[in-house]
Amino acid sequence: MDWYLDAFRNYAVFTGRSRRAAFWFFQLFNAIVVFALVILASLLFALNGSEGLGVFGVLGFIIYGVLTIYGLAVILPALALSVRRLHDTDRSGWWYLLNFVPFGNIVLLVFFILDSTPGQNQYGPNPKGAESRVV
Repeated sequence: MDWYLDAFRNYAVFTGRSRRAAFWFFQLFNAIVVFALVILASLLFALNGSEGLGVFGVLGFIIYGVLTIYGLAVILPALALSVRRLHDTDRSGWWYLLNFVPFGNIVLLVFFILDSTPGQNQYGPNPKGAESRVV
């Protein structure tokens, strides 16, 4: 949970580096929250049935409203964390624009999976605190 809250503490910080764990735990928590809200809203709509807009239907729309607000609130921290993760692999944040190219997200996935560059790079010190080492 601390990884998730750390992304919100650095809400729109696009400088520096972020560890793999920070990136992936943030993504995992986001997926869990979105999945839970969608399941809850779908369950409420199913309980409402086809009798028109009942109490459960209204609650389902409220949950979808909460989901929309959550999605809007998470866009900027997720983008900043992605850019810092790219910095950790010694790549510019502009590489994130590969999302708009067909199959570019596969390349980004590989970049996000890669380990940090050891030691300091042009974007700052290694967030792991590890010095340059030869393996």
